[in-house]
Amino acid sequence: MKKHTKTIKTIKIDVDKCNGCRACEVVCSSFHAMPKYSSNNPARSRIRVIHEPLRDVYVPVYAGDYAVAECAGRDKYIIDGKEYDECAFCRAACPSREEFKEPDSGLPLKCDMCEGEDEPLCVKWCLVDALTLEVREEEVDEPDARGEEIEFEAGLESLVNRFGIDKIADMVAQLAKKK
Repeated sequence: MKKHTKTIKTIKIDVDKCNGCRACEVVCSSFHAMPKYSSNNPARSRIRVIHEPLRDVYVPVYAGDYAVAECAGRDKYIIDGKEYDECAFCRAACPSREEFKEPDSGLPLKCDMCEGEDEPLCVKWCLVDALTLEVREEEVDEPDARGEEIEFEAGLESLVNRFGIDKIADMVAQLAKKK
């Protein structure tokens, strides 16, 4: 298998700097509105700010991959003396929680790093630099083209099984209009 270099982009989160302004949620939901920038609905945002009001702690969490099932672990984290359930910081949309799901269709949301922009807008509009873009090069095995096709088909099949062909067809039609 051939190796090649791949650019990996991630959003680095500095919890100590986050002041809970939620500008990241607002700009993300506006960017992903249809048509773009036409509305603001934080439920469509691919980033959420978890807040602990008694200790004034804010933790931005951005959406990751869809999880078909609930995770088995329920670890606890202690931050500034306050105990948090692992689910609060999970980046996945899964059957046991409503976070990171499209409010109208229930389809899972995933951060796309504001595709087409120089950098994610949550990073660009974070005035306290709690969110920064981290870019690194990583050497990876070149994927088998057929393997990607099988992975796509399996993912599409699982979405159809979960939401039904009609709902998926409607969402594809909406996305096609958006482009």
